[in-house]
Amino acid sequence: MIITTTQSVEGRTIREYRGIVFGEVVAGVDMFRDIGAGLRNIFGGRSAGYEEELQHAREEALAELGRRAEALGADAVVGVDVDYEVLGSNNGMLMVSVSGTAVVLN
Repeated sequence: MIITTTQSVEGRTIREYRGIVFGEVVAGVDMFRDIGAGLRNIFGGRSAGYEEELQHAREEALAELGRRAEALGADAVVGVDVDYEVLGSNNGMLMVSVSGTAVVLN
């Protein structure tokens, strides 16, 4: 499955549009990562725990997007957009949402 942020796939033409597809992941961040991130907020530096969780959630959302496009008979998703949100009463949840257009290529 080709997944791209561009509106086309170089060297290929879009033969058919199958529809808009989405992939969403909502992930909780555990208290140990919160403590580590809080310390980094005070003393500075990057939060490896949050960065790993963000990367994992993004990869899962893109995989889900690909599965949904495949279910529509597509072989690519173009125009992909990735969005991030923080949710929950204490901002303890991370949501990654990806969307794009499922297409069949020549």
